[in-house]
Formats: sequence, C-alpha cells, structure tokens
Amino acid sequence: MNAQALHGSVAVNPSDASGRISRDALEAESLYRFFRAGNEETLALRGVSLGVAAGEMVAVVGPSGSGKSTLLSLLAGLDEPDGGAVFVHGQRLSHQSEQARARLRGRMIGVLLQAGNLLPHLTVTGNIEIAQRLSDHAVRRDIAELLAGLSLRSRAAAYPGELSGGELARAGLAVALANNPVVLLADEPTGELDAHTESQVLELLTDLSGTGVAILVASHSPAVAAAADRVITLSDGEVVR
Repeated sequence: MNAQALHGSVAVNPSDASGRISRDALEAESLYRFFRAGNEETLALRGVSLGVAAGEMVAVVGPSGSGKSTLLSLLAGLDEPDGGAVFVHGQRLSHQSEQARARLRGRMIGVLLQAGNLLPHLTVTGNIEIAQRLSDHAVRRDIAELLAGLSLRSRAAAYPGELSGGELARAGLAVALANNPVVLLADEPTGELDAHTESQVLELLTDLSGTGVAILVASHSPAVAAAADRVITLSDGEVVR
C-alpha cells in the first residue's frame, strides 16, 4: 500500500490563540460526561485523560458500556463534555459553539463511526465530494488519488449497497480522509469484517499512521489492539491502564 497516496502533508499550527503548546496531536484532559433520564443519572466518563501523538495509533478497548463510543464523540466534537477539555494540535475543540466545533473538525479530524459514514443514495465518489463540500478546509484530497491509495479506483461509481464488507470499510475510510485530517477517530471500524478483511483495514491504518496522522481506534478486537502502538483500557468510564 502506498502510504503517500493515503495522506498528503498539511501545515498545522501547534498552538492555539492563547499560546498553548501541544506535544500531542490529540489531547483529552479530565473528561466527564453525565447522562440523565428522569431522576436517574449515569456517569459515562470519569476524568478520562489521554494523548495521541502524530504518527501514533492508539487502541481504546473495554467491554460494552465502558464509555468508548462516548469518548470518541467527545474527541470528535460531536458532543460536549460536562467537565474537562479536548484539544487538537493545541486548539481547543470542546466548550466552543457547535459551528466552531464543526469548522475545526472539518479542517483537522476524520471520523469513522460504528454506524458508517456513507450515504446510501450517493456513489463512493459522491460521498467523498459531499464531505469535502461540507468542510471549509482549503486542503482537500484528490479523489482519484485517494481511491487509488485505498484500492477503490474501480469502485468510484459504485453505491454503498453494491460494495463488499471490505470495500465498505475502505470507502468509509476514504470519506474520513477526504479533507486530509491530522487526526483520525474510528469506532469499531472492523467490527463487521472477517479476519482477512480486518487485516487489510489494519494495514491501511498502520500505513496511514506512518504518514504522521494521529489515529485513535475504539474496538473490541484483539487484532486491533495488537496492531496499535499503545492500548488504553476503559472500564466503567475510567482509564484502568
């Protein structure tokens, strides 16, 4: 796999307007998240702190209900923490307006959710194009180059319903990489794949981290944990190791 074809170079300012200097591409500081239903309150995350460096792939593991998906939503700016903060290359993502979070996410973060990120009525190319149009990021990937790097050039005009499991996973990754992100967040990206296809997707992620992208993957899979540079374990919303 051609790693350079997967990701181009992006100039990123490592500090925010306050002058904060970031050592990690992605940082979470003491994240808390509460969910309330009537009189019941659930503490989904309890002071979670972590960092992911550029060029590092980190796996977040733990049983169902441990807080993995909640954590990824906060790191992507799709949800707000009740306490703590998230920074991407030193720029604050959390506790900003929804518009500001969307703008930073569009410029710096690729997101691959467990439910998938492909619109069924659009082709693979169409899905990538709409992801690019929804972002104000000036640095966008050449679609033909991106699909070639993911071995999807021949499936550019195919619809999601026409793709195999492995092709769907790679097409979802193509959408996540559409705007040349510096951070990639993936929630169970290999959960529905057989062992061979999972191995192929993990090879792609390893190649991508080799280009300098910071990758955080939430997964139950031992293969994902084995492929990662580092493993973080969550239990009841806390980092246990």
